[in-house]
Amino acid sequence: MKEVNAYIRHALVGKVIEALEQAGFRDMTLFDGKGVTSGLPKEEYDYSLELAEKYINVVKLEMVCRDQDADEIVRIIRTNAHTGKPGDGLVFVKPIDHAVRIAEHGPGEAPPHSH
Repeated sequence: MKEVNAYIRHALVGKVIEALEQAGFRDMTLFDGKGVTSGLPKEEYDYSLELAEKYINVVKLEMVCRDQDADEIVRIIRTNAHTGKPGDGLVFVKPIDHAVRIAEHGPGEAPPHSH
């Protein structure tokens, strides 16, 4: 399994999600965020008094997928999040050793204990 993390422009997240869903990739988690980076065009950033920095609104998209799907997911994200301007974002792909559903336990296996 692989985990795909993408930081993309807030304005393009709908386009990216729609393209992923059309390709059959529906399980994802989204987080709003502020990207702090150099080289952004003046019209692209805001200034945060809280951060005391220039920032751009971004969305972090997280997906866990089969190994063989990771390249296709990255291609879809890059195609639909690309503007050609600085600040288009980044995509990271990491290996996942295993995943466990919190609500499920195997036959004969006791649910986790509370401490």
